[in-house]
Amino acid sequence: MLDSIGRAKEWVAYDPNEKTKNYVTALLDTLDTKDSKTELESLFPGDGSRIGFGTAGLRSAMKPGPLGMNDLVIIQTTQGLARYCQKAVVDSEDSGTSGNCKDKDDKKLLAVIGYDHRARPDLDLSSKNFAFLACAVFLEAGFDCVLFDRYVATPIVAYAITRLDASVGIMVTASHNPKDDAGFKVYWKDGCQIRSPVDGYIANSITEEDNLRPWTDYSRFLQVSGNTNVTESIIKDYYQAVASSGLVTGQSLKFRTHSNHVPKICYTAMHGVGYLFAMEIFQTFGFDKFYSVPEQQEPDYSFRTVPFPNPEEDGALSIAMDFANKNGCDVIFANDPDADRLAVAERCPASGQWTVFTGDQIGTMLGAWIWDTIGKKCGKPVAMCASTVSSKMLSVIAQVEGFHFEDTLTGFKWIGSRMVQLRQEGYRSLFGYEEAIGFCCGDVVADKDGLSALGTMSELVFHTYGNGMNLSKHLQSLYDKYGEFCSNNGYFFCYEPATIHNIFNDMRNNGDYMTNVGPYEVESIRDLGFPGYDSTTSDKKPTLPVSKSSPMITIRFKNGTVAQFRASGTEPKFKYYIEMRGKPGVARDVVEKDLKQMSNYILEELLQPTKNGLKRTA
Repeated sequence: MLDSIGRAKEWVAYDPNEKTKNYVTALLDTLDTKDSKTELESLFPGDGSRIGFGTAGLRSAMKPGPLGMNDLVIIQTTQGLARYCQKAVVDSEDSGTSGNCKDKDDKKLLAVIGYDHRARPDLDLSSKNFAFLACAVFLEAGFDCVLFDRYVATPIVAYAITRLDASVGIMVTASHNPKDDAGFKVYWKDGCQIRSPVDGYIANSITEEDNLRPWTDYSRFLQVSGNTNVTESIIKDYYQAVASSGLVTGQSLKFRTHSNHVPKICYTAMHGVGYLFAMEIFQTFGFDKFYSVPEQQEPDYSFRTVPFPNPEEDGALSIAMDFANKNGCDVIFANDPDADRLAVAERCPASGQWTVFTGDQIGTMLGAWIWDTIGKKCGKPVAMCASTVSSKMLSVIAQVEGFHFEDTLTGFKWIGSRMVQLRQEGYRSLFGYEEAIGFCCGDVVADKDGLSALGTMSELVFHTYGNGMNLSKHLQSLYDKYGEFCSNNGYFFCYEPATIHNIFNDMRNNGDYMTNVGPYEVESIRDLGFPGYDSTTSDKKPTLPVSKSSPMITIRFKNGTVAQFRASGTEPKFKYYIEMRGKPGVARDVVEKDLKQMSNYILEELLQPTKNGLKRTA
């Protein structure tokens, strides 16, 4: 294994980017200084480590070296990805030897690539350059490649994969990460994000020796241009697909002239790529215009007003709220920078205070609306999905209304892929969501889509305001009908993996799972740690995948409360999600009081924070 200096010298030999190459060369030339030596060892660890490739693809800061996002890492990753795609065709079709680049219909394999606006100019690193390099690798490997000719929203790439019958898709984006980060999200041919075990196979292919060395001099490809005609066609087709999906119900026409109050919508792109796409989707749904926050409207890689451009973060919508107040807006819609997620806030007309709805509240409203407007009359059995840590309210609505609902593992790779499978089983999969403001409305894409969600939510806004209500009152009407759902989600810091292991083992009790937690009777338990357990199935095995490395235990209580426990995969946190359902007619403050009392009891009983050294703060 090479040491830090050896790795750096090898990197310089392979790197096609003159600025990052010169940066590392300068460090090598000044190793007699402590700062240069320390930085070199940080960029090129002597243990041989490199950026991990997982189910989100790649995501890291833009910087030189094997741990960062840079030109050489993109080349290595795409070479490994291309070779795995070729091998997958061979293995599935027995159609030749490794290196085959045609499918069963004798067509070249096709890759689709989009990108956002992120950049680090001082090192000549950017999402656009990464996308062009990835395209060059696929062409070198013998693929056809569709490279978008402009910044695109992530849902457009997810749509293009199935629309063009592509083998693989890439969206170069770090979504809502801090400004210095870049990402490389990989989609499979079903239009869903890659998932296990494919991610592991790709990771292994990337680190094969032949794929770590550039196959050719890729720097000459950086002057190529994207596919303008295909870009225009795909974007147009996406909007047409949304328009014909059933999501557009004409609320703007129904209430524009017959309503006492036509709602004003404020929109922010959070310095991302969403503005132009949001304008077009708004028009697709028949709405005239929205009020766009000017300071955050255009793509800006510096994210100058929001250092952490996540609409969920406290204070992220402050500028939008100020702008909305000045313009008399009722509702704020915010896309994250790659426009695959949607945040919603509403101003109280009496107090002027803003309510920022949670992902669960938005998901519940969207799911109920889509059932009422499409599901009841679509002529097929309807299915909806949500991640297992999301609210159970939509599942209760499904039970009452008579449509099929399933929960999935966390992450849209699982939600989207299950929605696709349910369609293959004869259902019309109309909606899926995760509590982290990710929503898939209709059957246009198999991934979270902040654009179609924006249009669908606009329909609901116009409907509620046109009927003399607002979103808050509409949400309360759902609580009145199905019961209040109150949650207590949080985490403890835990720096010892063995402690988490012991907590889970205590809950398992050698397979003799608990029947009560103090005075609270248990209805069912599901354990997604290996080998798995589910008290509700005939064979006691869970229907969801189990994992040794990412266990989760779900406890359902007879009083309607659900408690879920899991360890974070990226931070030293032990997370809990506790939700109580009140019976219809029981006031929310009563349910919240009962939830607080029960949460305190079960957290103390099951986690024993003091004994196990769990901390509320870092």
